Amino acid sequence: MTEIVLLYCTAASVVEAEAIAEAVVGQRLAACANIIPGMRSLYWWQGKLEKGEEAVLILKTRPDLVEAATAAVKAVHSYSVPCVLPLSVGPGGNADYIAWLLGETTRS
Repeated sequence: MTEIVLLYCTAASVVEAEAIAEAVVGQRLAACANIIPGMRSLYWWQGKLEKGEEAVLILKTRPDLVEAATAAVKAVHSYSVPCVLPLSVGPGGNADYIAWLLGETTRS
């Protein structure tokens, strides 16, 4: 079975997450995006502990598209250092779904 990658991202809002998803999926750098609203984040930024509401964005893609998808996220994102973390998916899963994902991220 071919490997797939989930790109875990955070965004300042659901609206921003949707804009990022539209850019990345629209370019076929990911086959699908999931947006989860209402995440509460605590993090260090420039020496200060910050707290805020964010949205989680999960992009489903192929390993060879991670770099281009990351660049596309960064081009749209409002953060100067956005979270974009590739999570490799092990073997197994729904073979039909994986075939669909691979087909939808094949660029002509």
